[in-house]
Amino acid sequence: MRFDYDHLEFRYEPFPIGCARPLMDAQAYQDLLDAYPPLEIFANIPKLGDKYSLSERYNPKQYKDWIASNALWRELHGWIKSDAFIDEVLATLSAHHLDLGYKKQEGRSLTLGKRLKEFRRGRLWADPGRLQTRFEFSMLPADGGHLLPHTDTPEKVVTLIVSMVGEGEWDPAFGGGTDVNQAKESRFSYNWLNRQSEFEDMSILQTYEFQSNQAIIFVKTHNSWHSVRPMTGHGSKALRRTLTINIERED
Repeated sequence: MRFDYDHLEFRYEPFPIGCARPLMDAQAYQDLLDAYPPLEIFANIPKLGDKYSLSERYNPKQYKDWIASNALWRELHGWIKSDAFIDEVLATLSAHHLDLGYKKQEGRSLTLGKRLKEFRRGRLWADPGRLQTRFEFSMLPADGGHLLPHTDTPEKVVTLIVSMVGEGEWDPAFGGGTDVNQAKESRFSYNWLNRQSEFEDMSILQTYEFQSNQAIIFVKTHNSWHSVRPMTGHGSKALRRTLTINIERED
């Protein structure tokens, strides 16, 4: 199971963000949809816009048990956790003029002798270190669910938001797209530490609609403001389901 970046297209201002669709083989995608975990094992996080999360941080036991018990998700999880996945994403970004300065993951942990040799060559200062991945199932209710404008935490480097919805399953009238925002006042532009803002403080430059078999991919910057506006599926039980993959600096 692999992601397909052949149709990935980026915008570069005010930060690099793009969409890859279709992201994977149609049958593989449908199989993952059929095995998406049920709402009852998610943790509800009201402060994040009535978000439901199942991850290493929220309901971690249920998260681990679900992946361990499902061969499809176990395979995908193992691949996403691998150095090969990180290298593939970085290579894809580099091919789109987004070289983040990270070398291949394999063998990046240097011995003291190699570190000294690299330092003498003037290279060590340029190595930003190793990366790791996290993987989260998340859902927002179509009836009012939202995510306030934010730029992501400083340890994040790249985020992939994979839509988990079947063709024709989601009513686009509900909203649910990912907004590319720009602060209306320049004093709010620099937000490396990821304070949340209000919707009225942002202008929407573009909205990536919530569609089947796609990934929104973006690079964390000081002004990578993005959000999901309150959805309008009043009375609906529908859920905006996603798989969020974060590539982060190693602790």
